[in-house]
Amino acid sequence: MEDVYRAIADPSRRALLDALRERDGQALGELEAVLPEMTRFGVMKHLRVLQGAGLVTTLRDGRRKLHYLNPVPIRLIHDRWISRYAEPIVGRMAHLKRTLEEPAPMPELKHVYEVYIQTTPERLWRALTDPAETARYYYEATIESSWKVGEPLSYRKPDGELMIEGELLEIEPGRRFVHSFHFPGYPEKPSRVAFQIDQVGAACRLTVTHDDFEGETDTYRGVAVGWNPILSALKTLLETGQSLEMTLPPPEPVEA
Repeated sequence: MEDVYRAIADPSRRALLDALRERDGQALGELEAVLPEMTRFGVMKHLRVLQGAGLVTTLRDGRRKLHYLNPVPIRLIHDRWISRYAEPIVGRMAHLKRTLEEPAPMPELKHVYEVYIQTTPERLWRALTDPAETARYYYEATIESSWKVGEPLSYRKPDGELMIEGELLEIEPGRRFVHSFHFPGYPEKPSRVAFQIDQVGAACRLTVTHDDFEGETDTYRGVAVGWNPILSALKTLLETGQSLEMTLPPPEPVEA
């Protein structure tokens, strides 16, 4: 957490994070415009600090490197001081403030999250693919799949109700899998979620990329508040053995 505090203490780095919150997936050249008085090297230095704190992650798009806001470390700070009982009212108050003070955000078509977990790739893979494990951090939902490409993949609530339906699109056992993602009853085409495990020293970096949205859909808005608690709870489970008590977050209000 100290790295996160140091990273956001600088106003230039906060400006870069604000720019990525408004429009995720920007290249270095675009982010230079956020700090016009600074050299290209200076902007790169600030981005490296943000990456070191886990607040920014990058993906290659051809020859370009795109930068994405990774809110998981901030969510971990949130979980440390805001109890599950205070969270609903705190969230509504924050949303009211944003609604009244900020202009409407530009549409974003991709969510990218990155979290470092002190565990092994084998243990992390089991946590992602074992129904008994997902029930401990994925809002009590159990994953169901034959783990064959083209076959169904779903998450079910404890009462058996289907929470998420999809299809396994790719799998590299122990390292990566991709599936389509659809909330039953939503009149939208399925989006797509990719889980990528990379070993970094004695820890693992888990990157979750949720994309292929038709636009700023109800699903896009819903998962924006859903992934952070899941990844926070997963990290807590694997590093402490403790489960976080969570409930599904209320959907973001939809503007008329």
